[in-house]
Amino acid sequence: MTTEKATKGKSRGLGRGLDTLLGSAGATDRSGRRVPIEKIAPNPDQPRRSFDEDGLRELAASIAERGIIQPLIVRPSPKGGSEYEIVAGERRWRAAQKARLHEVPVMILTLDDREALEAAIVENVQREDLNPLEEAEGYGQLMEKFGHTQQKLAGILGKSRSHIANSLRLLTLPKEVKGHLRDGKLSAAHARTLVSAEDPAAMARKVIDGGLSVRDTERLAKSAAKGSGRKAKGGSGRKAPGKDADTKALERDISADLGMKVEIHHDAGKGGGHVTIKYSKLEELDGLISKLMPGAGDGDGD
Repeated sequence: MTTEKATKGKSRGLGRGLDTLLGSAGATDRSGRRVPIEKIAPNPDQPRRSFDEDGLRELAASIAERGIIQPLIVRPSPKGGSEYEIVAGERRWRAAQKARLHEVPVMILTLDDREALEAAIVENVQREDLNPLEEAEGYGQLMEKFGHTQQKLAGILGKSRSHIANSLRLLTLPKEVKGHLRDGKLSAAHARTLVSAEDPAAMARKVIDGGLSVRDTERLAKSAAKGSGRKAKGGSGRKAPGKDADTKALERDISADLGMKVEIHHDAGKGGGHVTIKYSKLEELDGLISKLMPGAGDGDGD
């Protein structure tokens, strides 16, 4: 059996692609060694969550006829034993099961949790296998689990910082809108337009029911914002001051950085105000606390 070697080097330059990872990582077997399919398990942190059944059936038919051309990339399971965990190629693994293969070709790499997650995201993003929400969730995982900044992510993944920021904004949308995005009923461009809407879910339904284009959606959002401004008029008949463009831009940037919806409420008359951060699950709150209080939870005990 091939001896497994430790990975050398801390930085793999993942932004240059998965080929760079394979060229510099400690691969224990590059020859397409075959492993029993039941000895392989998916990565629980895999950024891709949805697999189209029709596409899997088509791939299974191709695999049954031609076999798996490109080996799966796996690592020794962190749980120990002789099992392996998928780094890249879960779709091929699932299709191989449908094709009733008993063994699949693999390339074994020794990677830690961060490297495995980075490699999985790189592989999926470069193949354009992730839907926009899965891509955003993958970026959020890297930031939450490993403390990456948007700039660091941009370098790792070979994307612009603005692309990362725009993608992360999708995580601030309500659950219903995320569902439409995941199901392909809304495009990422549509969804980004809805981020700052007063009621993104209601507007999303209008967009889907009306089959609106992105430009139509932008016009709808602007119209809704104007209508909201008219409702905010005080008894004096004057329109209540709305947020200026700089404040809105700051809200978007902070929301993207934190992966949570942030609202800034500034009282120009008093010179003060307050900031509201909304989280949808306890894990997001824990991540926020760890960013605000880096030392929290680090005790001196055993």
